[in-house]
Amino acid sequence: MTVDSVTGATMTAEAGATRPPADGPDFDRIHDALLGSWKDVRLAARARTLDPALHRRDDLLVADHRARVTAQLQVLLDSGAVRLPFPEAFGGTGDAGGNLVAFEELVTADPSLQIKAGVQWGLFAAAILHLGTRYHHDHFLADAVELRTFGGFAMTETGHGSDVASIATTATYDPATQEFVIDTPFRAAWKDYIGNAAVDARAAVVFAQLVTKGERQGVHAFFVPIRDEAGAFLPGVGGEDDGPKSGLNGVDNGRLHFTGVRVPRANLLDRYGSVAPDGTYSSPIPSQGRRFFTMLGTLVQGRVSLAGASNTGAKIALQIALTYAEQRRQFAGAAGDEEVLLDYPRHQRRLLPRLAAVCAATFTQDELLLAFHRVFTGEHDTDESRQELENFAAAAKAEATWNALDTIQECREAAGGAGFLAENRFGQLHADLDVYATFEGDNTVLLQLVGKRLLTDYGKRLKAAGGAGAARIVAGQALGAAAASAGLTALAQRVADGGTAAGAARSLRDPATQERLLQERVEVAVAEIAPALRPGPGVSAADLAARFGEHQHALIEAARAEARLRQWRAFTRAVERETDAPTRALLALVRDVFALQVIERDLGWYLVRGLLSRSRGRAVTRLLDALVARMRPHALPLVEAFGYEQGHLRAAIASGAEAARQAEARAAR
Repeated sequence: MTVDSVTGATMTAEAGATRPPADGPDFDRIHDALLGSWKDVRLAARARTLDPALHRRDDLLVADHRARVTAQLQVLLDSGAVRLPFPEAFGGTGDAGGNLVAFEELVTADPSLQIKAGVQWGLFAAAILHLGTRYHHDHFLADAVELRTFGGFAMTETGHGSDVASIATTATYDPATQEFVIDTPFRAAWKDYIGNAAVDARAAVVFAQLVTKGERQGVHAFFVPIRDEAGAFLPGVGGEDDGPKSGLNGVDNGRLHFTGVRVPRANLLDRYGSVAPDGTYSSPIPSQGRRFFTMLGTLVQGRVSLAGASNTGAKIALQIALTYAEQRRQFAGAAGDEEVLLDYPRHQRRLLPRLAAVCAATFTQDELLLAFHRVFTGEHDTDESRQELENFAAAAKAEATWNALDTIQECREAAGGAGFLAENRFGQLHADLDVYATFEGDNTVLLQLVGKRLLTDYGKRLKAAGGAGAARIVAGQALGAAAASAGLTALAQRVADGGTAAGAARSLRDPATQERLLQERVEVAVAEIAPALRPGPGVSAADLAARFGEHQHALIEAARAEARLRQWRAFTRAVERETDAPTRALLALVRDVFALQVIERDLGWYLVRGLLSRSRGRAVTRLLDALVARMRPHALPLVEAFGYEQGHLRAAIASGAEAARQAEARAAR
């Protein structure tokens, strides 16, 4: 019997497994914390996804998989959950955040179902709701919500994906008939990768350049019927199937093009811009650029949803991999018995920091959902809060989707040959979630937006300080950089640490030290980049564009650092909310593992700038290894605190079969 160095509780070790202490952390409390602010909605969604009728089948061809997923939408509709975000008149409660929570959990059944449902209700119906007005709600919304009209969200074009402002499809107003004429001017302007477009969609919300009285008014959305009841394209509408994809083959993605397709003037979704019968254009937002970004901002829920769905996929992968690692044995140890995989330090290092990262992403997602809910319910809906939400969602989506892909791949490899079998799900999960890094905003492009926001905020800070104040800020930054480069910062750290490795480790576990390092990774990088991108006399637009290109990589890395800083702060707030001492101690340990792996990843950056002493730099990896070892006894109960059942995992290596095989083999020896 030993004492847990994390929680101070007694621990009992058994051969082949290390259990958490009986009087240690309360994993029910951790479970509740990880469920977040919509606990009941999340649990209800998980209960629905236990239904085998919603589960992905590996034996289906593409056409059959698509048909199965289409039929599954009716099951979701019958449950009533998909109506949550819509007004009461359409069977909803206006629960914007709860709606996204429910969608996240569909990944456990089949990511294709999550995306197909997202296309129908989260994009097609949501665009009618948020971009349309009373007329569109009365005429189109109920049919979209109730699946009487399957629809697509036709924004992306073959030639323009991330650069939506440059799409080429046109909607030209004809005052003689009071109609818009939708046209695809060339092949690159075909709408592409559109969910529901290949088979099911009977209508689409089509994004096009609005032209009236010979002037372009920017991108607007139009409700456009595209097929008749029998599924044949209407006159002037054409398209084709995108065909099999690397993943998500339960979604019928396709291409669309238009030749002289006429829709009534009323089919313009005109919340942000309308056209009078005579063709006069008006908008409550005079600036075309601001109008465009305001319109896109109403569709931010896709990014929020993908961040949460990616976390769900990573949790499933980790629970499968860690369950297997706790049961699988390889190579005889000193005592003669074969070692459990998770008792190998390298195996711990592969999986446990990723478990910490998914915990950080989970707490961050809950804060993102709360921010989203406050904006979209009107509780706190201002220009500033919408801009902050868009920035938060961009950072969270990029970090969560990339982290999920990395986690699933590492789990696959950590499970050896068994991890490559389809029955254990890693390969299909990775294939399905791969495109999450691309759609709803390519991750690199999203981080570029976050980086530009960092530069804008930096500029505002200097401007608000005034000439003399700005000069003091810049001078202070230069002085700090010089002191760091001269080794003064490192010297101060060595003094504070008492010149010992133990002192360095204590400092690195201090939340104030962690936050300072993570914040410096953002602020110092921005301060280094900003002067080169500042307009001035004799600096042309071409010069600025070239300079931006030179610093683009550094800016995107600063944006990723901002995303991770947000995650650390969300995790720290979760630690501070916990009142049970052993539970809080474990959460703090896992938070520290997350922080140290982030710092370790950028260790060279800190060292070359003198922001970290060499003694602390050496201590980072040693301390991370030590904390991962302390985390090991809690690994399985911690991952089980996510709350997924065997019906969610559906992986042979996590079913107990491996433990039974090991018991049989040991009995035979």
